[in-house]
Amino acid sequence: MVVVLKKDITETQKGVVRDFLTRKDFKLNEIVGEEDTVIAAVGRLSVDRHEVEALPGVRAVIPISKPYKLASREFKRSDTVVEVPNRRGQKIRIGGQRLVTIAGPRAVESREQIMETAAAVAASGAVMLRGGAYEPNSSPYNFQGLGKEALIYLREAGDKYGLPIVTEVLSPELLPVMQDYVDVYQIGARNMQDFELLRKVGATGKPVILRRSHSATLEELLMSAEYLLSSGTEGVILCERGIRTFEPATRNTLDLSAVPVLRSLTHLPIIVDPSHSVSVRDKVPPMGLAAIASGADGLMLEVHSHPEKALVDGASSMLPAQFDKMMHDIEALAPVMGKSVAHIREERRKKVVCAYSGKRGAYAEQAISRYFDAADVEARPVDSFSEIFQDVIDGKADYGMVPIENSLAGSVYQNYDNFSRFEDVTIVGALTLNIRHALLGAKGAVLSDVRTVYSHPQGFTQCRRFLDAHKDWRHVDAVSTATAAELVGRGGNKANAAIASTVNASLYNLDVLAEDIEDDPGNFTRFVVIQSVSAAGNGSGELNIKPNTASFIIKTKNEPGALYQTLGVFEKHKVNLVRLESRPLEGQPWNYWFYADAELKGIEGDAADCVHVLHEELKEKTEDVRLLGIYPEYRH
Repeated sequence: MVVVLKKDITETQKGVVRDFLTRKDFKLNEIVGEEDTVIAAVGRLSVDRHEVEALPGVRAVIPISKPYKLASREFKRSDTVVEVPNRRGQKIRIGGQRLVTIAGPRAVESREQIMETAAAVAASGAVMLRGGAYEPNSSPYNFQGLGKEALIYLREAGDKYGLPIVTEVLSPELLPVMQDYVDVYQIGARNMQDFELLRKVGATGKPVILRRSHSATLEELLMSAEYLLSSGTEGVILCERGIRTFEPATRNTLDLSAVPVLRSLTHLPIIVDPSHSVSVRDKVPPMGLAAIASGADGLMLEVHSHPEKALVDGASSMLPAQFDKMMHDIEALAPVMGKSVAHIREERRKKVVCAYSGKRGAYAEQAISRYFDAADVEARPVDSFSEIFQDVIDGKADYGMVPIENSLAGSVYQNYDNFSRFEDVTIVGALTLNIRHALLGAKGAVLSDVRTVYSHPQGFTQCRRFLDAHKDWRHVDAVSTATAAELVGRGGNKANAAIASTVNASLYNLDVLAEDIEDDPGNFTRFVVIQSVSAAGNGSGELNIKPNTASFIIKTKNEPGALYQTLGVFEKHKVNLVRLESRPLEGQPWNYWFYADAELKGIEGDAADCVHVLHEELKEKTEDVRLLGIYPEYRH
């Protein structure tokens, strides 16, 4: 059973609960979660739940009917996200909204082989490196692995390319040798029910990938996971790698139905290894994509730099070029599944890099120069808003400058959706920039020459009155106002013009044909500065003012009065809600989530403490809530 403790329980009261359960011969495991602190009590004897509920400090008792207790969805309603740190200060997260790819050869054969393969898979998007050091071959005459030598090579390759190491442990005796080299232990299908091995590996506390045996039921797989969880580790990752059936066309039959079934039974993350089932490299990509479509949290793949020379599983090992193509396909599929692909962070630079969408001269670039010290920042242009988010997560940029709303044209809904998709970013700052548009033309052009105007859609919306006076002009959308200016400058055609900032005139050799053409001089765009969650602990340190804004993503319960109750939490704490935007939930027609900005002015005491209390209360009133950030906002 699961004993849910009250938030204000004292240590003395907790001791009483533990003593009571211990006397009843229960094995206890206390887990502190984001929402609740619970004690998982596992034992053979039954106890009257009302006796436990009557103990001081106990909020509720939830009986668990499944034989696997700690692994069950009854024990933990929210999905577990397993964090694996690499040597670049980044945490690879398995589970949640991220898709991870673990790749590498079945066996480490030489230093040259593993270094070459690691370089290839890292460049294509793998986030962890797999490789066998000790090979459990069915024949004693086949290659048995390089042992500790392989571990040394794996560690060197992983450190060089920022990839945590995954390798199989065959026996408890190998754990002392492996502990300094391995980030994630793998329990192979042959050892899935080696319970003594499971206990010893679980006791290390390191994350574990548990592979399903070719003849095991899903319940047997979860019972093996229970051994690991009850022994000390919280980071168990289930791996479907195919089961043995009557069909001889492939080595095993990849049971992708296991993914949605397991999702309903357990909170643990689930990955799929298609390489080991289909056994022919050309068939791996379609099965890998099918695994993602089935809801898997990631893939484990065999990739070899020269599979024709492989000592083990050469036929099923993908070529680096095949793996690269597959990763591009996964990137395309991920948004359809409402997920994004995890990437390894690049090495840190000394100079701060901030990404923005557009070309030089974009309003976002001006916002960067105002938010940061211009001498210490490199403004990095990208082609889309989603690329800003991805580059921040990947470490290609330290920060991103993202437009969120305009005082005339309204919200930039694409970026609200990006906050929903990219859960590994946080808002660390914001500023409001006055937007002043001009009509820019080729050198020597005059207003009467213009026939076609280029700009960002927001630029057209913000200059509607000016454009209505020239109804014969054709409008062409561009990625940004600066991109529009670059296009006009590059063409040199006097019939073309761009709506953009006057800054772009000198950058792209253009003339200013008309200034201040926006509908309203009170034309402002609000930008937020984003940073990766893993780097945000260091703080942006760019604005020497206290946090004055907090932002949330909220999914309300599907019941009458749900939004009213949610808003009541803000009213209770006297927090002024200054913005509330609804967005449709992907794949759930007529269901919505909300983006909310709260003003922290006038709050008594520490504003951050108040927000965290508010956040906890929102969790009780909503189906899901995410605090995007508590940050300072600088207005120009």
